[in-house]
Amino acid sequence: MSLAEDSPVHSSSSDDFAAILEAELDAASNSSGDSVEGAEEEESGAEDNDDISDFDLDHERVKRQKVELNTGIVNPQSSSSQGATSENIVSSSEEEICTHPGFFAGMCMKCGLRADDDSGVALKYIDKNLRLANDEMTRLRDKDFKDLLFNRKKLYLVLDLDHTLLNSSRLTDITEEEAYLNNQRDSLPDLLDPGNKYFHSRIIAQGDCTQKFQKGLDIVLGRESTVLILDDTEAVWKENKENLILMDRYHFFASSCKNFGFSHKSLSLLKTDESETEGALATVLKVLQQAHSLFFDKECKDNLEDRDVRQVLKTVRKEVLKDCKIVFTHVFPVNFTAEHHHLWRMAEQLGATCSTEVDHSVTHVVSGDAGTDKSRWAVRENKFVVNPGWIEASNILWRKQPEEKFPVSPARCKQ
Repeated sequence: MSLAEDSPVHSSSSDDFAAILEAELDAASNSSGDSVEGAEEEESGAEDNDDISDFDLDHERVKRQKVELNTGIVNPQSSSSQGATSENIVSSSEEEICTHPGFFAGMCMKCGLRADDDSGVALKYIDKNLRLANDEMTRLRDKDFKDLLFNRKKLYLVLDLDHTLLNSSRLTDITEEEAYLNNQRDSLPDLLDPGNKYFHSRIIAQGDCTQKFQKGLDIVLGRESTVLILDDTEAVWKENKENLILMDRYHFFASSCKNFGFSHKSLSLLKTDESETEGALATVLKVLQQAHSLFFDKECKDNLEDRDVRQVLKTVRKEVLKDCKIVFTHVFPVNFTAEHHHLWRMAEQLGATCSTEVDHSVTHVVSGDAGTDKSRWAVRENKFVVNPGWIEASNILWRKQPEEKFPVSPARCKQ
């Protein structure tokens, strides 16, 4: 995204800042880059730093103007001209008050003032020294919002990497049966985006986020109402669960399966990979396409600016178990309020109707024991009897799963 072009048109409070932010986001420099004047130099973990020389010139010019105004350096020729000049100084000083839209290496990117606090949002994934004020983050999001929706007809997509788009393993953990993979390394492209088309070398790590051990959209330059998240882990998105498309975890290597307690053979040992048409990634792609289609639906009565991708996801999710009426048996703890159980709430989010009693309208009995009265009733009435994994699998795969894959085993205790 080109932020200099997308910034409010020549805003007096942000012209210089937009120019440097454009350089930080889009102009890769072959040199190691110089620090902003007066800032201490630090070693960078990035391979390349962006060129900020253009900003240095503007920064110096603005700084000199500030010094001249603040110290009152003038060339008076008479008392009257001196008075007029003094009034101009006061007026100019008032007009030049800086809103400090962003800081680089602790210095305001517009006026050069050094800041001692850590206010605003650190965008370390762009540059370790870059921090934007909250108002500037809001301004950039709002400016990009209309262009994103009306001109480009796009939504933001935040992608998790390991166990979602790829699976990683240390070379020391590769088994003898997986040794054949070593012969394939030279024939494979560098990771996922060799043309720098999608990620553009700006990958946000969990350490870049503002909360420890959490991921968040507060560092993403897009409105939350337009952001979709694709991840295999829900717990790390505490503040943005409604934006999340939770998907099945991807295990390719044997070490990955072992670490997560799976006893079945890994895809690497089977010398195969996930189905390109029926796998989890293919399934989620359909969800993304459906969400995009619903969001930009021309028949929708809501104003496009008022639409929220979180509401769209709720609509998509409710189609998964639509027309299913579920009764649970031998699933919840004794004396536990059924409506509060996560499986009950999950089933309702997937569009199912839940009940505590059986009747002719029930379609599924979710059971932990095939010997309970409700389970036996379901068999007599030719209803589906499935274990709780049926709901969980339907949730993570975003479609109703075949009931025969989730049989119920007899248990000693009966409800």
